[in-house]
Amino acid sequence: MRATDIEKLVSVGRPDIAPDGSFAVFATSRPDLAANRAVGQLWRVDLPDGIPRRITRGVSDAAPRLSPDGSTIAFLRGDAKGRTQIDVVAAWGGEPVQVTDTPLGVESFDWSDDGASLAFTARIPEEGRYGSVEGLDAAAEAPRRITGIRWHANGLGYIADRPAQLFVVPAPAPDSEPYYEPAASVVAEGESPAKKQVVAQEATALTSGPSSRFGAVFRGDEVLTVVEDIEFDRRDLSSRLVAVRVDGSGERELIGPALHLSISDVAVADDGAIAILAADVGASGVDFVAPGVALWLLEDSGPRRLTDAESVDLGEVGSHITAVGEDFLVQDRTRGRVRLLRVTRSGEVAELIAGDVEVGGHAAAAGRVIASVATAESLGELVTLEGGVLRTLTSFGDGIESVTPRELMIAGRDGYPVHGWVARPDGDGPFPVLLQIHGGPYATYGIHLFDETQVLVDAGYAVVYCNPRGSAGYGGAHGRSIRGEMGTVDFADVIDFLEGAVASDERLDGSRVGVMGGSYGGYLTAWVIAHDHRFAGAIVERGFLDPTSFQGTSDIGSFFGDEYVGSDPEAIARQSPMAVVDRVTTPTLVIHSELDFRCPLEQATRYYSALKRQGTEAELLVFPGENHELTRAGQPRHRVERFAAVLDWWKRRLPVS
Repeated sequence: MRATDIEKLVSVGRPDIAPDGSFAVFATSRPDLAANRAVGQLWRVDLPDGIPRRITRGVSDAAPRLSPDGSTIAFLRGDAKGRTQIDVVAAWGGEPVQVTDTPLGVESFDWSDDGASLAFTARIPEEGRYGSVEGLDAAAEAPRRITGIRWHANGLGYIADRPAQLFVVPAPAPDSEPYYEPAASVVAEGESPAKKQVVAQEATALTSGPSSRFGAVFRGDEVLTVVEDIEFDRRDLSSRLVAVRVDGSGERELIGPALHLSISDVAVADDGAIAILAADVGASGVDFVAPGVALWLLEDSGPRRLTDAESVDLGEVGSHITAVGEDFLVQDRTRGRVRLLRVTRSGEVAELIAGDVEVGGHAAAAGRVIASVATAESLGELVTLEGGVLRTLTSFGDGIESVTPRELMIAGRDGYPVHGWVARPDGDGPFPVLLQIHGGPYATYGIHLFDETQVLVDAGYAVVYCNPRGSAGYGGAHGRSIRGEMGTVDFADVIDFLEGAVASDERLDGSRVGVMGGSYGGYLTAWVIAHDHRFAGAIVERGFLDPTSFQGTSDIGSFFGDEYVGSDPEAIARQSPMAVVDRVTTPTLVIHSELDFRCPLEQATRYYSALKRQGTEAELLVFPGENHELTRAGQPRHRVERFAAVLDWWKRRLPVS
């Protein structure tokens, strides 16, 4: 595929299904170069074998959730000011009705059991900030007093002056009459002219104060939400789960920080049982390296773990719980795949959807399961499972030209098996080879259609990529093996896989190789070129390059470096790319984003400056207005411009012909 073909990459969000299983709704999203943003709408498909049809025409409609009776869809849509609000629409389609009018947009929501109201979370700005005072520019706002251990988040910015609060609002009828722009009129002295009404009723705040609330899940006359406080002295990833009464009479704590659980999702079964996805972060509160995300059931005696965190990994980004009777559906990532499991309350696990897929969202009703999946040919399709038969209902991946990577297992220098893939162009070659390294480090390359690889293959390169030690999907020991030892076995694994891949295919030219990676992949790329000088060029992107300065600049700096490389200065230096930058002779392109708060820009500029100072050939490419997610969720034009820069770099350093 070409860089501009990212417009064809349609992803399918978490679907929902009618209570009687008769139809499903879902949202799609894709990059659009003309609009220079992600665009998408809601779709409906009648089950079991209907044809999907688009039922809304918004710019970027997302996250559809059906009311308990299946008659109405609540979803997220940008309002006239671009703020994400809740809208409702009839389940068969039509003109949506706006439900909320929050100043900074809605983050999450849920229907009440009777379908009469919606609970949601939204960030509320401190007075005078973020446009809350007309005409007050951000540069003229009052100074921020920071007393906590953290103050910002990637993709958001400052956090203490806009905590997320919990609200409840009546759900309007989707066929209610619209509101009209009031005509100009003369008003009496002292009166204000009429303003256009936007929503039927104002939302009622259920919480207040400096703490933020994440997630809103109805349970009878209460709403479950996770409370997050900004710590004063040291980071603590432990969560507090509370139940807030809808009548505003208070809240009660269900899970406290003393249990050391970091909660990522909450679900309520029909009988009121509460299930959570959570990792045990230990007494320190920051034991997050290869976190063992498991399914837990909340009982009177406390949470009871239902899945084995060592053999079942429920930590995939976007993982969630679907309650099905007394059981629960969850996603397990393993060896580059994500399968769908059914877990009973006694802890029995059954595989529902597996094979060469990565399961995203899912829902179930009346004996039917629906799921969004990615495959080697498509970034997103909707499938249904009934009676053990899996059927694909959509064809969004049709028309995308791509190659199917070859899966490979290589025995490393110490005998450890390294799992990965090789993607190469058609033809006899020999092809120059690019070694790709993923971020994380506790993340994984998978089998889904990956634009980063496909664009390089289209340009004539063979691409080699693997999941070295430190990656997710191969058990906890695999993920924890680089703790305090970054740049050791992970370095050996990527090099050994490269050499094994080249040896396995004579069409790969091992004398012409390059290396590239982002985030942790940027770290390991910088480490590789300081210790191995075979590469014609390197691309270090959004890298974790100096653990020392990372501590005080990154949004996760208060714990990430301490847990991975330690706090001893000698241990940090032993694992720091900045400490060995003087060994780098490989021509290096450094790519970064201005608003990256995960791996801040100073990581790139200091590394680039060091390369230039010592005479190593280097270039720096900085993207304005982008954060750590540039390659996945950045402006489409920037994504294409990045591809152009990457291909230009390799054309100069590692020409195909």
